[in-house]
Amino acid sequence: MKELTFETLIAVFDEMFGASLFWALVAIAGAVTLAYIYVLIRDRHISWSKFLLAQLSMPFGAVGAVLFLQAITHSQFSDIGGPIDVIVLLGVAAVGAVGMAILVYTVDALFFRKSSAAR
Repeated sequence: MKELTFETLIAVFDEMFGASLFWALVAIAGAVTLAYIYVLIRDRHISWSKFLLAQLSMPFGAVGAVLFLQAITHSQFSDIGGPIDVIVLLGVAAVGAVGMAILVYTVDALFFRKSSAAR
């Protein structure tokens, strides 16, 4: 692999997760992103109480993403072989944290609390 292209990443993730799980995750991420954009457009501002709750959920998303990745790849923490493995795990944790924050903010805005401007 001489070049890192978008097609190469798709192939690696498809092989790693399996086609059905990978595309299901892509579809879920797309749906949550569209719902988040809808909430931001609908509310026309960021609710700081929802934002705080979303930030508090970020560590759970980071840990969950790392554990999910290890379960899918049948890896253990003892299998970490070098700096690149640590960098990949930190990247997975960061993506999981941000994803969880977006999910919590969106679910809170759509299903649980009304915006303070709507009251």
